[in-house]
Amino acid sequence: MSTRDIARLAAESVELIVSLQEPGGAYPASPTFSAYRGYSWFRDGAFIADGVSSAGAVDSASAFFDWCSRILVDRRDQVEAVVAAASAGTPLPDNALLATRFTFDGQEGDDEWWDFQLDGYGTWLWAVVDHAQRHGLDLSRWRPAIELSVDYLISSWSRPCFDWWEEHDEHVHVSTLGCIAGGLAAVLRAGVLGDERETAASDAHLAILDTMARQGTRDGHLTKWLGSLEVDGSLAALVAPLGVVDGSVAAATVEALERDLTVDGGTHRFRADTFFGGGQWPLLSCFLGLAHARLGNRERARELLEWAASTATDAGDLPEQVDRHLLDPSMQQEWIDRWGTAATPLLWSHAMLVRLAVELDVLVPTPGASA
Repeated sequence: MSTRDIARLAAESVELIVSLQEPGGAYPASPTFSAYRGYSWFRDGAFIADGVSSAGAVDSASAFFDWCSRILVDRRDQVEAVVAAASAGTPLPDNALLATRFTFDGQEGDDEWWDFQLDGYGTWLWAVVDHAQRHGLDLSRWRPAIELSVDYLISSWSRPCFDWWEEHDEHVHVSTLGCIAGGLAAVLRAGVLGDERETAASDAHLAILDTMARQGTRDGHLTKWLGSLEVDGSLAALVAPLGVVDGSVAAATVEALERDLTVDGGTHRFRADTFFGGGQWPLLSCFLGLAHARLGNRERARELLEWAASTATDAGDLPEQVDRHLLDPSMQQEWIDRWGTAATPLLWSHAMLVRLAVELDVLVPTPGASA
């Protein structure tokens, strides 16, 4: 695919994301997919906001962060109860902690979901700080919600919870720790916390990095969860855009993701994946591309961008995953029967293509792209 074609797809992706954004600021994960319809995630949404922010859609990203902020401030009592219980040594059960996804009007859903996840609350911290610094915005607009998020994460970061893929709540996942570390590092750099909270955030940040180094690293690379031998596609985000690890650990992690999970440019979630047969995810190839770019491997990053762009439908929609090189073809139909065909369009896929296209100078940011 030519540079011009990818640039056009990326520009249209920004337009699609902005056009589907709810009036209250939420980004729908996918407007048509049965299991996602009507919901917005802190994690997915933060990466979506970062993508369009990088392309110049300032108002759109700010509106999403306003939505996050309202949800957190509305749940101040809940957050304070979680923090107080953890401080007293009597932590609340998982179902008393914050949800991972919310309806567009900021409510918890009434259907059963794998809801206790911590990564989104770290990811939004990182994304809102980067957005504000990228565009010269005043972070005080979001400070009350930032402070609540920091307190929540300091109290809870070491708890097992569901991962990005809403699986395995019995483990502490390295990508989750990385999202939290990235968020705490961002607010510490921004200097928006008072002295006492800043000290606590710094202590937690250092403890997380130490835990990742001692228990979440194997053969020099990051692992799927603490004590695991495997890798997970989400780990690329810790190299870039989050920038939690660098140097030899970053290089070894990228090498492991290429060796174990990437075929012909398409990246799987993990080796034992059976979701829709265990296909390849465009957004993960884009994360891997960002990691390569961070390490100076721009040629490989461009190849991964081209692969992600190749998954677009004739209408220009990017899917959640494609059924190339399925890991377990026997499971594909079971998921289709349950939820329908794979989510298309997935806004997170579009946003990551945008983010990588901007990183590689394929898409030139356009001020006011949200207008």
